[in-house]
Amino acid sequence: MSLSQATLVFVVLAPGVVFGILASLWLLGWAPSERMLSRVTGLTFSSCAVGVAALVWKVASAPSNASVVAVTFGNWFAVGDYHFPLVLMADRLSLPFLALAAVLSGLIGQFSATYLHREPGFLRFFLLLHLFAFGSLLAFAAGSFDLLAAGWEIVGITSVLLIGFFQLRPAPVENGLRVFGVYRACDIGLLVGIFLMHHWAGTASFHDGFPMLTGTRAVIVCLLLLLAASGKAAQVPFSGWLPRAMEGPTPSSAIFYGAISIHAGAYLLLRAQPLLARSVLASALVILIGLATAIHGTIVGRASADAKTSLAYATLTQVGVVFIEIGLGWRWIAVAHILGNATVRTMQYLRAPSMLHDYHQMSSAIGGELSPTGKQIEELLPERVKLLLYRWAFDRGHLDTILDRWVIDPLLHVSSYLAKIDRTGVPQATIPPRNVAPISLQGAARQRSD
Repeated sequence: MSLSQATLVFVVLAPGVVFGILASLWLLGWAPSERMLSRVTGLTFSSCAVGVAALVWKVASAPSNASVVAVTFGNWFAVGDYHFPLVLMADRLSLPFLALAAVLSGLIGQFSATYLHREPGFLRFFLLLHLFAFGSLLAFAAGSFDLLAAGWEIVGITSVLLIGFFQLRPAPVENGLRVFGVYRACDIGLLVGIFLMHHWAGTASFHDGFPMLTGTRAVIVCLLLLLAASGKAAQVPFSGWLPRAMEGPTPSSAIFYGAISIHAGAYLLLRAQPLLARSVLASALVILIGLATAIHGTIVGRASADAKTSLAYATLTQVGVVFIEIGLGWRWIAVAHILGNATVRTMQYLRAPSMLHDYHQMSSAIGGELSPTGKQIEELLPERVKLLLYRWAFDRGHLDTILDRWVIDPLLHVSSYLAKIDRTGVPQATIPPRNVAPISLQGAARQRSD
């Protein structure tokens, strides 16, 4: 294994190893102090950031035909022609996302050391932060959709657990379960898409499987991946879960819904760009979903009552524009847009209280309220239309109601039924075996007496 390959393995595994060590020590009854935990977190992500910088230098200085650092650990398992390789890969697409995840995770860790000082769940938050960083780095450095799905699921479960971080209040727990329901429903697209890649192409590798998928097969796989990407990125019609996710601590909201998690769906589509280029239908649908989301986020964000939700919809609007760019084939414009949007939104989330204070100071300085953006366009609309749009935005486009009726409620009913079966057990069948006559108790006693 070369130095570059060892660096890539270290960058991906370091947060996961730290999580495993800290979690094991906690289970054994030992908990580190806040200062020690903060220093370990800072050292971990600083080392990851340095490692990513070294990988960037290696890839940038290499020829274009050799600008990939890959590490192969063999197959997870192989059955016949089916195999699931464990491959980590750092290329020109994954490296910007690896750098984003490492740097912003370290920044959130240092900010949270002060923000969550003396919070009872201080250790739990940092455990989930390391686990989330491991899942993000694993998803971005995966060399196949198989391994990407593993990181994808880790990001999803840590997202849900941090939404319900303040578990003593019912609202965070309830909203976390609803977000989990949307994730589960949409992740079916990723899992079925990977299955079809193996079935039709024999592999889910980013490069080996794409030439084998053409025509209708490429369209089907693209639509399934789009379902998973839309759910993770809160695109229309799945945008209803986004305001519920604001129940978590502000640092986790910043890194999840301002930076990493909400852009994971866009990264999935960027990885599937060769397939999208072969499907006019899928590309058009990506553009349509992005356009609808951008309009939805703009209108609803103007009627949001709190700073975090307003920032969430601002992020959602930009992610919708990123989807449009991906659908049009503007790959590197989309990457630059993601990096800029993630960085700016993270800063805005972290300084949301200060931002409100600055806004009030500026309003007092000019002797009135600041003019909202888009007011000139708003004044062109009739009063009846403005009232209709405000009602629609105040209810967040009715998407929350749609999700509750068609996604969350059915999942909750199924979960309740399965939980009931788990508690009571399945009743044994009372139907006698086929071709065997039932024997009464009196007949059985008479046979024993004979």
